[in-house]
Amino acid sequence: MYPTRLLRSAKGPETNITGFDIRALRKASGTPRYDPWEAHEAWRYKGDFTRWNRFKSGFPGLGIATVAFAGYCAYEHFFLNGDDHGHGHGEEHH
Repeated sequence: MYPTRLLRSAKGPETNITGFDIRALRKASGTPRYDPWEAHEAWRYKGDFTRWNRFKSGFPGLGIATVAFAGYCAYEHFFLNGDDHGHGHGEEHH
């Protein structure tokens, strides 16, 4: 049996073995009724700093690279000669 189960059974089912009270934490850290810094922090989530704009700027060139790679794959599939595929990959042809 695990030691934590033994401690829980000894103290009872409702007590926490660490002594940490999550209800007291939630009560103490609840959202304040008025945040004086709310207006000063609002710029972080508007305009150029929205979540979507931050995501887009995190991967610059990803869209162009994806389209270019898909175009190359289509070109290779339809236009390049497929006869030389597989050479040098296990079977030796001399």
